[in-house]
Amino acid sequence: MTGRLHGRVTVVTGAGSGIGRAAAALFAREGAAVAIVDLSEPAAKETAAQIADAGGSARAISADISDAGQVDRVFERVLREFGQVDVLYNNAGVNSAGSVLNATDEDWERAFAVNARGTFLCSRAAARSMVTAGRGSIINQGSVAALVGVANFASYCASKGAVVALTRSMSVDLAPRGVRVNVICPGTVYTPLMEPMLTARGGGDLAKGLATTTAKYPIGRLGTPEEIAAVALFLASDESSFLTGSVITADGGMTSQ
Repeated sequence: MTGRLHGRVTVVTGAGSGIGRAAAALFAREGAAVAIVDLSEPAAKETAAQIADAGGSARAISADISDAGQVDRVFERVLREFGQVDVLYNNAGVNSAGSVLNATDEDWERAFAVNARGTFLCSRAAARSMVTAGRGSIINQGSVAALVGVANFASYCASKGAVVALTRSMSVDLAPRGVRVNVICPGTVYTPLMEPMLTARGGGDLAKGLATTTAKYPIGRLGTPEEIAAVALFLASDESSFLTGSVITADGGMTSQ
């Protein structure tokens, strides 16, 4: 590895599995100290242990990012133990299902609580210390569902659309203060979070749902957590120093059709 994040402190939410775990591991390999934030304490500890076993620096922190008090405590701890926050990757999110005809109120509220409100709360807490330091990178997790219509995903599409709009607004507010804000919009990435959606799309058959979904991608396959983590690393590093307010699609050509 090249040490692109040497000496930096990074916070990755939803880092107990999937893309978040891959990004946390990659950031650590590139020299960063990583705060592993996840709703599941065992999952967060497992990621932190894997990083430590590989010689990296990580702390596991359990928190519900939709709760403002818990988010504030996360960043208070990070600042107390590491002294700074250089990079925030707002990866944590929840899926949902249902069209505008049958999505429940609870479905809508949960999607916005985690995907949109959680991104806002974590960004607010991180940005305050970044602005004081005059530098920082915030990376938000959007989705191709924010850019195109996806059947039976009304709440999810709307919440990820909010993340894209929030990213653009924050980038304008924070750029003069040295803080960059960008959003990654991945296509379907095979993670445990996606299996219920794929199964539902296949009428209860995971393999059928996987085949149906893969057919939408010109590249002929779904993405991997490691591929999205690599995009996040670019946005976290100085290599992307002129990028802010950018919407980066990593979707195997899905939105190009």
